[in-house]
Amino acid sequence: MGGRLLAPTPPPRVTGEEAILSLLDERAAGATICPSEAARRLAESVAGPEGNWREQMDTIHAATDALSTRGAIVLSWKGIAMQKRRGPYRIARR
Repeated sequence: MGGRLLAPTPPPRVTGEEAILSLLDERAAGATICPSEAARRLAESVAGPEGNWREQMDTIHAATDALSTRGAIVLSWKGIAMQKRRGPYRIARR
């Protein structure tokens, strides 16, 4: 029989921007995500389920800044729009 076990296929590696946009695509229109959700997705794509999402936060903050500058996303906290990222924030599609 020679049945050989195949290693599980790791999730494809994504960029910070892809992590943010893919999460937003999965949500209802107008819904927001937390940056830590995107960091978790990015960490899993880099290191598998054991990836340290906190190590990915700088990448997610940089991706957030880039997407915001291009007008692809908007930032808010407790429903109040933010012009720049600072402190806690939520991310939504424009």
